[in-house]
Amino acid sequence: MRTALTDLVGVRHPLVQTGMGWVAGPRLVSATARAGALGILASATMTTGQLRSAIREVRSRTDEPFGVNLRADAADARERVRILVEEGVRVASFALAPSKDLIAELKDAGVIVIPSIGARRHAEKVAAWGADAVVVQGGEGGGHTGEVATTVLLPQVVDAVDIPVIAAGGFHDGRGLVAALAYGAAGIAMGTRFLLTSDSTVPDAVKARYLAAGVRDVTVTTAVDGLPHRMLRTEMVAALEHAGRVRALAHAVRRAAGFRRISKTSWTRMVRDGLAMKHGKGLSWSQVLLAANTPMLLKASMVDGRTDLGVMASGQVAGVIEDLPSCAELVERVMAQAHAALDTVAHALDAPTPPREGGTAAR
Repeated sequence: MRTALTDLVGVRHPLVQTGMGWVAGPRLVSATARAGALGILASATMTTGQLRSAIREVRSRTDEPFGVNLRADAADARERVRILVEEGVRVASFALAPSKDLIAELKDAGVIVIPSIGARRHAEKVAAWGADAVVVQGGEGGGHTGEVATTVLLPQVVDAVDIPVIAAGGFHDGRGLVAALAYGAAGIAMGTRFLLTSDSTVPDAVKARYLAAGVRDVTVTTAVDGLPHRMLRTEMVAALEHAGRVRALAHAVRRAAGFRRISKTSWTRMVRDGLAMKHGKGLSWSQVLLAANTPMLLKASMVDGRTDLGVMASGQVAGVIEDLPSCAELVERVMAQAHAALDTVAHALDAPTPPREGGTAAR
C-alpha cells in the first residue's frame, strides 16, 4: 500500500512501531523493519554508547529503514543527533518538539524528522520549522497523553498542515488504518499493539497482565508525575493515588535514589532539573522526583517484570488485544484487514441503492 509515508521513509507498509522506552530495542525494531513497517528505536533509556551499539545491532539484523526516538530536551541531544548522522539512521522521531535549529541540522544531514504532537498548534509550529511529517497522538494513546480523541484531533491536524500526518492513539488493526486514511492520514503508529508481540522483549508476566486487561482497566492518572499519563491500573498506581504527601515523597526519594545509581546523575543535577520542572507546573516535590525517574518505574515492569512495582504505560487498545503474534504476522494481518475493509467500502459504494417509494433504484 503506497502512501505519502511509505514514499517518504521507504517502507512497504504505512505502519509505524513507536519508540517505547525499555520496549523498543533492537530485537523489536529489526523485526518490525523486516516486516515492512517503520520500527523506531527508543533511545531515552540508553546511554550514548548503548545507543550506538543498538543502532549497529539493528543494522546487523536488517537492511530496511528504521528510526530512532530522541528527547529534544536531553542535555546530550546534540551528541545523539551526531550518532544518528554518523550511523546513517533514516528517521529521527521526537516525543517533544525539537527546536528549529535541531530540525535544520538533521535535515541538512539527510535525516527525516518526524516529531510527535498532541495539538494542532504544535503541528503547525514544527511544520513551519521544516519537519518532514508528524505523528498525531489522540487521548487514547498510552503514556503521556492529552484530552482530545484521535477522531477529533486527527482531521484538525490534517487540515492544518501540508506534510504527511501519521495517526496514533487507538489503533491496532487494519480497519483502524483505513479509518485513518479516510481522515487524510498517511499511515498509523502503534505502540501497545507492537509491545504485545512475540518479538517484544517485555517479560511474559507483564504481557499476560496487558492481555488480561479490559478497556476499563486502562486509566489516566496524574499521580505518577503530575501530568496525565495513560497506563494500566496496577497496585503501584493505586498506592500513589491514595498515598499522603509524606508517604508519596518518601516513595519518590527511594525511586530517585535508584535512578541516580543507574543513570549516574548527581543529586545536584536532579534537584536542578526538578526545580526547572516544578516551575510553573504546580507539582509537588514527590511528583517532581517521580517525573525525573519515571524511566525507572517503567523499567521495573518492562524489564524486571514487576507488575506490582512498575508503571505499565498502555493505550486503551490493550483492552481489545487478545494475542501475541510476531511482528511479521501482525503486519501481514493488519494489511490484509485493511485491504478487506477497502474492498467492503468499494462494494458498498458500487452497490445499487434501494428504490425509494414510488421511484426507481439509483446507483
